[in-house]
Amino acid sequence: MNFQRGHVREEPEINLIPMIDVLLVILIFLMVTTSYAKLSELQINLPQATGDEATETANKQIVVAVDSSEHYAINNANITFSDIDNFAQALRKAAGDKLEPTIVISADAKAPHQSVINIMQAAQQAGYGRITFTTQSPAK
Repeated sequence: MNFQRGHVREEPEINLIPMIDVLLVILIFLMVTTSYAKLSELQINLPQATGDEATETANKQIVVAVDSSEHYAINNANITFSDIDNFAQALRKAAGDKLEPTIVISADAKAPHQSVINIMQAAQQAGYGRITFTTQSPAK
């Protein structure tokens, strides 16, 4: 029984504007309070370290040097880096009959990080797991 003839029943509405306002305030709050890490803000000065001199004998070491323009040298002999396989073969040749030689990486402070990773990958591929880095003591 409908006692209210001619009265149209109103459909309920959901007003989205207040909800959007609240979401925008939350978004602004998160944007203001979030801190963004920037790599350019890091001030890293490498390589400098203090410590004891190496106690290993020099005859079991292979010294691999790389400068800032990515020129490589193995035991003071210049070598052209073409790929990891050729560099690993050059490390094996420099090791000769030495068992488990230590790869000593002497990298310039401004050398690209990838050049050091290339040396480490070549040493791993050649089967040499003992790797160390040379540093210089900071100037006093």
